[in-house]
Amino acid sequence: MKSSNKWPLWPALVHAKCPRCRRGAMFANSMYGFHGQVMLKKCEHCNLVYEIEPGYFYVAMLVSYAMNVAEMVTLAVAMSILTGSENPWIYTIVILTTALILSPFNFRYSRIMLLYWLTPGLRYHPEMSKDKNSQQSTMQNGSAWLPAENNMSK
Repeated sequence: MKSSNKWPLWPALVHAKCPRCRRGAMFANSMYGFHGQVMLKKCEHCNLVYEIEPGYFYVAMLVSYAMNVAEMVTLAVAMSILTGSENPWIYTIVILTTALILSPFNFRYSRIMLLYWLTPGLRYHPEMSKDKNSQQSTMQNGSAWLPAENNMSK
């Protein structure tokens, strides 16, 4: 059964959308820029508060650490296979530069992974993906139970 208001997981995850409704943004600005990343306090679509409790995103530091270690090990093995160099300074410079370049990515996606997969009880609700305007207009008319043609006559 395919619903018209159901939003797919991967586009919502890549574009940093709310894990509950997959419509509202989680961050106020882009990943890379001259200003720091600003995470919104709550979803503008379904009003989910992202920081569930004080200090909630400390766990995201552990996820970011795991991502960073995986990136460094992968890069070190790839450099060893591709270049065959034994100079430790080449490894150090390349790995630390890559870690610095990927730090905004790790910051953002560690929080996204924490909210999407590592938070018990937080899951996607397709009914919350509906447009706010259609929900509010039927509630304001007081005629949510009437057919569409009767709503238009008011």
